[in-house]
Amino acid sequence: MSTHPEVARLSVTDIGRSYADGQRIAMLTAYDHPTARLLDEAGIPLLLVGDSVGTVMLGYDTEVRVSMADMLHHVRAVVRGSQRALVIADMPFLSYASPTEAVTNAGHFLREAGAQAVKLEGGRRSARIIEAVVKAGIPVMGHIGLTPQAIHQIGKRRVLGKTRDSARGLLADALAVQEAGAFATVLELVPDQLATAITERLRIPTIGIGAGSGCSGQVQVITDLLGLGAWAPRHARRYADLRTIILDAVTAYRSDVEGGSFPGPEQTVRMDDAVLAEVLGAGALDRGPDPGERTPIPLDADL
Repeated sequence: MSTHPEVARLSVTDIGRSYADGQRIAMLTAYDHPTARLLDEAGIPLLLVGDSVGTVMLGYDTEVRVSMADMLHHVRAVVRGSQRALVIADMPFLSYASPTEAVTNAGHFLREAGAQAVKLEGGRRSARIIEAVVKAGIPVMGHIGLTPQAIHQIGKRRVLGKTRDSARGLLADALAVQEAGAFATVLELVPDQLATAITERLRIPTIGIGAGSGCSGQVQVITDLLGLGAWAPRHARRYADLRTIILDAVTAYRSDVEGGSFPGPEQTVRMDDAVLAEVLGAGALDRGPDPGERTPIPLDADL
């Protein structure tokens, strides 16, 4: 019997309560077990296993290439690495093309990978999908504004909602996501004033990324926050420069290996010379190894 009490994971009800209390919500992406452990320990309440895993971890050119298999693999790792955070799985491109397919794939994330919620892109165009998934008992986070899975249609990453028609469309998208039953929605690359206006008109929290400070919470890609890439978007703030730290550490390691200073005495285990002499035979340590001859080691030798 375990002597350690189980840590209860946060639920969408807990997130709603924080929102109602006026507490701003911090969300970060996570893609692996050790990172998830650290973010969970730091008290981040929402961990998003984003399809951004494709571009920042897997080397894909766009998020469109990310598969269900990719996502399930990384969601499992993040769930294993966290105890308290609510883990949200990003539904990849074409995994929610119909209500039936959406419910089935969202179910895989909860039943097989252990996620507590899913996120899917689109406002009015995805309202019917969101409603079906929510009715199946699966919490859904929406995502409007710039939707990376539609990058080939949008053309390039850019702020959306600057024109009258575009702004009205985003407001309609936000309301559609809310009425479909989503517990929250991401606003990506939306003008500050519009994001604030949308937030004020919704009963669910908005999580901004490049959408100003008027949202109910914020999300950032963990590699941008930690400074792991050579470039970061304008909306990101680098809280560390791990790229430089890692480059310096690895360069120093290579230099030590090439110069023979690693491993040193602290990283080395030695044995009794007398025991080694018995293993190799009398006088072996004195004469040293013969470059042209290999000494056989008995099969029952304790190495």
